[in-house]
Amino acid sequence: MDDAKDLTRILIGVALAGLLALGGGALAQDWPNRPLTMVAPFAPGGSVDGNARTLAQRIGEILGQQVIVENIGGAGGMTGSNRVARAAPDGYQLLMGNLGTHGVNQTLYKKPLYNAATDFAPVGLVNQGLYVLLVRKDMPVGTLPEFIAYAKANQEKMHYGSGGAGSTTHMVCILLGMATGIQATHVPYRGAGPALQDLVGGRLDYMCEPLPTALSQIQGNTVKPIVLLAPTRTKVLPDVPAAAEQGLKDFAVSSWNALFLPKATPEPIIRRLNTAMSQALDTPYVRARIEAQGSEVPEPARRSPEYLGQFVRSEIEKWAAPIKASGMLID
Repeated sequence: MDDAKDLTRILIGVALAGLLALGGGALAQDWPNRPLTMVAPFAPGGSVDGNARTLAQRIGEILGQQVIVENIGGAGGMTGSNRVARAAPDGYQLLMGNLGTHGVNQTLYKKPLYNAATDFAPVGLVNQGLYVLLVRKDMPVGTLPEFIAYAKANQEKMHYGSGGAGSTTHMVCILLGMATGIQATHVPYRGAGPALQDLVGGRLDYMCEPLPTALSQIQGNTVKPIVLLAPTRTKVLPDVPAAAEQGLKDFAVSSWNALFLPKATPEPIIRRLNTAMSQALDTPYVRARIEAQGSEVPEPARRSPEYLGQFVRSEIEKWAAPIKASGMLID
């Protein structure tokens, strides 16, 4: 009797699994039949927002449906990211995540709103870029050693800005402070864009900004680039020295953006969106726009959902040690 009941339970489970699979397949076949929302979890004007808008238009053309970018800032990018994590897994809400939302925050926050490694379906890596140390235009420094000396002499009144407590722009400046002995006051904003505007206006002293969003201000001569926080120079800013040239031989950080869907999204939808993303990245004007901002379009082997899943786990692990060493945890 018990054996018969167990067999019945097994058969019911198999049948339900089959129905769910068929349902997911049917959903994927019809997807997308209405506009999609791509959440950029920071304020307009930052690198995540810029990459989201560059990619959304082309993906929409490829899929035949409009992709609307919605900015939802707060909690170092977790507020908007969490909305996608909790959304219906039907492929109509996706996220442009970054190092902060899917690397730093998992350790930085004592109670993160989600598990970056398990609460999302990875779609693909969009780009990787560099960070640059920017100072207000009238700061009397031109090199990293000069900046360090000036900051230490004036650090009681020095202020640096970021896209929010726990954002990547915040954490990179913390790491820079640890490496150089600088202790300045942090001023968090609801996005890197507003912070950068205050740096231009002279209300902040410095920022550690992703190159894509810093580039236009550097080219416009409204801020002063001091050092590229990377081991080598970039052809986009060939006159700006790398950290290794300025005495920080082991200091290098990179920014990145990637697409995510809610976990349990049907596999055919993930694959179709990944294909559309890859086709968009191979579109000449999209690639040119990303590269012109100082970012790199990853080769096809690094665009897969599998690669992104492994990459996110490695980024969480990589940043855990310096975050814990800094002693900075956010409630």
